[in-house]
Amino acid sequence: MTLRTIVTLPDPVLRRKARAVTTFDKKLQAVIDDMIETMRDAPGVGLAAPQIGLSERLIVVEYYENEEAEEAEDEAKRKVWVMLNPEIVKASEEKVMGVEGCLSIPNLVGEVERHEAVQVKGLNRRGQPMKVKASGWLARIFQHEVDHVNGVVFTDRAARVWIPETEEEKEDRV
Repeated sequence: MTLRTIVTLPDPVLRRKARAVTTFDKKLQAVIDDMIETMRDAPGVGLAAPQIGLSERLIVVEYYENEEAEEAEDEAKRKVWVMLNPEIVKASEEKVMGVEGCLSIPNLVGEVERHEAVQVKGLNRRGQPMKVKASGWLARIFQHEVDHVNGVVFTDRAARVWIPETEEEKEDRV
């Protein structure tokens, strides 16, 4: 596996709607593995292919299944989702504000309103259909990453943006 360089604004790949993934070969599998390693190294909780300079509809998300596991940093409780051609097919009417950051926009965070719950469909790394029902922070991560493959960054949706002053704010990078 190889750590990939995370591209930052104003790289045009971050503003382009990515193309659908149609080939599920060894090269794609290597890119997926590289993305997971790069996301963890950054560190982040999600990464989209455009963030490593590839205009493809591919996202990876990693999230602890519950807060106790996260506090204990229990890696066995960490779940990784790999989704190709992701699409939000259902979203709750209820929306919530939350602080987000982005690996492609270092040193900025912002308040972004997102749906409290979403259902995302796409393909897994082998090209088989999959659906994820997510709520809370996990729903926010999926919405953030799906935005990336659509050429949207969190600052486009933010009510306000600022330079983080605390370590906690710095950790809110997606």
